Amino acid sequence: MTLKNDHYTYRVTWSAEDNEYVGLCVEFSSLSWLSKTPEAALKGIRNIISEVIMDMKENGEEIPQPIANKNYSGKFMVRLPPEVHRDLAIQAAESGVSINRLVSARLSR
Repeated sequence: MTLKNDHYTYRVTWSAEDNEYVGLCVEFSSLSWLSKTPEAALKGIRNIISEVIMDMKENGEEIPQPIANKNYSGKFMVRLPPEVHRDLAIQAAESGVSINRLVSARLSR
């Protein structure tokens, strides 16, 4: 039985190694489900997630929050070598934009 209206992040992709589709869930990265069709792979991984969550609840374990439900500030810190920082500052200045705008544009591609 699958969860009703769960907000977990699912993906179905082809596994050449297994010669089947594999259903995945980002929040439960150790779990997967193989099937001959993408629809069945999605249904399978959703069923497994439902079962795991029920088991976690019974054992008083913390259940992962869906990524889609989290709030993001839009900020994160990145450490990089000083020479890369300098190169980005030069490129930003030459383009007439801030380093933040330059890096944001590159990450958005």
